[in-house]
Amino acid sequence: MITTIIIILTALISIKAFKDNELMGKLIFHPPAVKKGGWYRFFTYGVVHADYTHLIFNMFTLYFFGIDIERVFKLTFGEAIGSVSFIILYISALLVSILPTYIKQKDNASYYGLGASGAVSAVIFAYVLINPMNFMGIMFIPIMLPAFLFGLIFILISLSLEKKQSGGINHSAHITGGVYGIIYTIVVFFAFADINLVNSFIAQIRIDSISDLFHFGF
Repeated sequence: MITTIIIILTALISIKAFKDNELMGKLIFHPPAVKKGGWYRFFTYGVVHADYTHLIFNMFTLYFFGIDIERVFKLTFGEAIGSVSFIILYISALLVSILPTYIKQKDNASYYGLGASGAVSAVIFAYVLINPMNFMGIMFIPIMLPAFLFGLIFILISLSLEKKQSGGINHSAHITGGVYGIIYTIVVFFAFADINLVNSFIAQIRIDSISDLFHFGF
C-alpha cells in the first residue's frame, strides 16, 4: 500500500528530526533557504512535523482517507496508472499547497513551515469529490456531516482563520491543497477514464438525497 509507505517514511523521518535539529533545519520549509537554491524544501517540509500530536493527527487522517482514494485510483485506472496517479497527487500537492505561502513569505527570514497537512487536505478533498454523501467528522468531536458539507464548512472556517492569522497554523496550505486535490482528481479521471466527476458529484448531492438525510434524522 502506497499510503502505508508514505506514512511509515514520514513517521520515521519526523521522529528522527524531533531529536536531530540539524536534520530538521535541512528539511523544514524556510523561504530564504529556498531562494538560495533549496528547492527540495518545497517537498521535504512534508516529512517533518512539530511534535507527536501534529504527526499522529496528519498520519491518522492520511491513513483513513488515503487508503480509500488509493484503492479508487487503482480500481479506476489499473494498478500501474492508479499507483502513479496517487503518488503524483500527494507529492505535487506538497508543492502546490505551499506556493501561496512562499510567495507571501519569500523575504521573511523568521518564517518556517512544516507538516503534511497541505497534501493530506488534497487527499481529503479528493475523497469529498468522489464520495460527497459519505459522512465525515473531526476526531474526538461527535458530529458527522455529509462530506460535501464538511468540506464547505472546513474551507469557510479556514478562510476566516487565515484572515485572522490564527493559531500559527498554515490555513492557506489547507485551502490550496484541498482545492488542488479536487482539480487534480477531476482532470485525471477525465483524462485516463473519461469519467466526469463534476457530473457525478452533482448527481450524488441532488436535493432529494439531502432531504432524505434530514428525514432520517441528520
